[in-house]
Amino acid sequence: MSIISRGKEIAAKATGAPMAKHPKNPDDYLLALDIGTEYVKALIAKKSKGALKIVGVGKAHEAPTNMYSGAIADIDGVAQTCEEALSKAEEMAGVRSQEVVIGIAGELIKGNTASIKYRRADASKPITDAEMEKIIKQVQQKAGERARREVALETNNKDVEVRLINSALVSLRIDGYKVSNPIGFKGKEVIVQIYTAFAPLVHISAIERVCDELELDLVTVAVEPFAVCRACLGDSVESNFSGIVMDIGGGTTDIAVVDDGGVEGTKMFSLGGRSFTRQVAQRLGLSFEDAEKLKLLADSPKMKPEIHKKYEAAIARNLEVWQSGVELAIEEFDQLETLPGQILLCGGGAGLSEIPELLATGDWYQDLPFARRPIVSLIDPDTIEGIENATDRELDHTFVTAMGLLRVGMDTIIGVPENGSLKAKLSRLLKN
Repeated sequence: MSIISRGKEIAAKATGAPMAKHPKNPDDYLLALDIGTEYVKALIAKKSKGALKIVGVGKAHEAPTNMYSGAIADIDGVAQTCEEALSKAEEMAGVRSQEVVIGIAGELIKGNTASIKYRRADASKPITDAEMEKIIKQVQQKAGERARREVALETNNKDVEVRLINSALVSLRIDGYKVSNPIGFKGKEVIVQIYTAFAPLVHISAIERVCDELELDLVTVAVEPFAVCRACLGDSVESNFSGIVMDIGGGTTDIAVVDDGGVEGTKMFSLGGRSFTRQVAQRLGLSFEDAEKLKLLADSPKMKPEIHKKYEAAIARNLEVWQSGVELAIEEFDQLETLPGQILLCGGGAGLSEIPELLATGDWYQDLPFARRPIVSLIDPDTIEGIENATDRELDHTFVTAMGLLRVGMDTIIGVPENGSLKAKLSRLLKN
C-alpha cells in the first residue's frame, strides 16, 4: 500500500466509507528495508516458527542527494524512494507488513569488541543470571563511552549523543578457562568480550522519521555488516562460522570479522561503487548515468578496445585507494592472532569484477595476519539458512544485506531458543 493508499485508508475510516480488505494478517509478516546510497531494497517475509519465507521483493533507485556516506541526508527523498520499493514488494506479496527492520551504515557507526575483567566478591558462589546481566551492562557502558569519544572526535562535537544498536557475545572466560555456559559456574575472575555497535542519535532519528512517514512500526535498527554476519551465521546460536564479510555498497564499504561464531567487530569507510563510477565518468568524459551503464558492460565484448583501456585505467586508480581502505580497516582487528581464511562479498560494488579479482589474486594480504591467501567468493542467497525465497524473482548477492536484516528482525521479535547454552542465555540478557 502506497503513502497515497494509506492516506485513503485513513480518510475512509474518518468518513465511514468501505476500505479495501486485506485477506492476510499483516502481523504474520516482516519487512526489511535496506536503505543504500544507490538503491533501496525491500523484502517482505512470512514468519513461521523462526523461519522466514520471502513473498515480496522491491527495489528503487535513490536520488543522488538522498544519502551521504551511507547515512540519510534527505529524509523526505529517502521516504519517497522507500515507498517506491515498498509498493513493489507489497504488490508482489499481496499484503502490507507493519513491522519493519532497517539497516544503518556509515563511518560514524562504531562497532567494536569490548572486554571487561570482573573480579567476583565470593568465588565459591555460582554465577547467576543477575550477575551476568550486571557484567554485560558494564561492558556496554564501557563500549558506549569509547564510541562517544570516537564520534565526538570525528565530528568535533563533544556533546554528541550515541545509542546502542546491536550487541552480541564474542567470548567468556572464568579464571582463564573458556566456558560454554557461565551460569552456575564458580570462580574469581570473569572476562567477557562483547561486540557492541553504537550510532549517533541523529542517524537513528532520521530512520525513525522515515518510518513515521511510511506509517511503519520499527522493530529494530541493525548495523548492516552485523546483519550480513547474522545471515551467514544462520539459525544456530552455536554456529562456528569464521570469515571476513565485506558489504560493498554505493557509498561505503562495510567490513565485519567473525571468529568461531562471534562477531569481533565492524569497520566502515566511505568508498564504494559510486566512487568508481565517478572516476569512469571523469576519465571518459561521460555523465554519471552513462558511466554507470558502461560499468555494466565492462566484461562484455561489446565494449570497444580503446574505451576499455580508458575504463581500466579509471578503475585501477580507484582500486588502489579502495585496497588501502580495506587494509587499514582489517588492521584494526588486532585482537585476533590469525584472521579467518575466507572473505565473503555482497552488495552492488561486489559485482564489479575487478574487486573480487584484486582480493583473490593481489598481494595486499601479505602484511596482515593471514595464515595463507584468503579464499574469496560472493555470498549466495540460496545458501542462507532459515530464509527461503518463495517468489519468482531471483535474488543475487545485492539482496544479502536485506536478508540479514530479516534475520536480525526475527531475532528481536522471537528472541533466541530457550536452552541452556551460553549464547542463548546471554543473547536474552543482551536484549534487555
